Amino acid sequence: MVTMGQCYYNETIGFFYNNSGKELSSYWRPKDVVVVALGLTVSVLVLLTNLLVIAAIASNRRFHQPIYYLLGNLAAADLFAGVAYLFLMFHTGPRTARLSLKGWFLRQGLLDTSLTASVATLLAIAVERHRSVMAVQLHSRLPRGRVVMLIVVVWVAALGLGLLPAHSWHCLCALDRCSRMAPLLSRSYLAVWALSSLLVFLLMVAVYTRIFFYVRRRVQRMAEHVSCHPRYRETTLSLVKTVVIILGAFVVCWTPGQVVLLLDGLDCKSCNVLAVEKYFLLLAESNSLVNAAVYSCRDAEMRRTFRRLLCCMCLRRSSHKSAHYTSSARTGASTRIMLPENGHSLMDSTL
Repeated sequence: MVTMGQCYYNETIGFFYNNSGKELSSYWRPKDVVVVALGLTVSVLVLLTNLLVIAAIASNRRFHQPIYYLLGNLAAADLFAGVAYLFLMFHTGPRTARLSLKGWFLRQGLLDTSLTASVATLLAIAVERHRSVMAVQLHSRLPRGRVVMLIVVVWVAALGLGLLPAHSWHCLCALDRCSRMAPLLSRSYLAVWALSSLLVFLLMVAVYTRIFFYVRRRVQRMAEHVSCHPRYRETTLSLVKTVVIILGAFVVCWTPGQVVLLLDGLDCKSCNVLAVEKYFLLLAESNSLVNAAVYSCRDAEMRRTFRRLLCCMCLRRSSHKSAHYTSSARTGASTRIMLPENGHSLMDSTL
């Protein structure tokens, strides 16, 4: 019999799953096999792509700029997310019942920490690009020390949010507050996590919208003084495409999972969140793969570095081309444009 105010630190995982009404299977069901197969595939791809991004940034001096430090941190967070999800895949299905309470909290904490760090870094990248564009610079002149401090803050916040459930924000002493999706966590934790991700998205929308309208105004002014108007219109369209890709990828990968987290956090009894939770978590994890493509693979110099890393034989043929840049080169899910002031060209500005 469950007594209010009593703590259940010595109970099994099955006790909490039964309390929340979440099925804990003792054998591998077809849907478990499908989820694990997809999860392992996504995890391996996430690990490989983000390792490649980190290696490229570390090996190329051109990437030793604040924006690339943040891109490197994003790749590190996504790499950590791949490791966390891989750990989950090896401790799910029938193996969940064999976990201790500490093992379960470790599994959950790894996921929460890595995904929080990834989302927070996306916001930091948006803020850095805002500084760069408003200052009409190719890269912001944010001191390296401040960039390092920003990265440290991201990880401290992520670790704090990831460790809280194991130490205080759980429901081991309040079974009536337990989540259905995560039976050892308090529903309020899930609601706060979902709302914080929504806040990050809204801030990103605000930042990129401000960047877009700022650049469009300057392009319009520039078009009044030069004859190459179609080129600048193409630049604006490319800018729109970049913003849509960045925000669209975030929405597609994160929104479904955040919705079910929020519904579970608000204790929606009629919402069948358990039917889709594993697939939506997989979709959120796939954002760690999408990030590498959106923020890195669209960078021409990054692609050249990838080729040098993957094919040493091609290095000698392509290395002499890496020094040649044009003002229309695209970098990091971005569009470089020339923003003139009083008819004189300024430094490239990058989104």
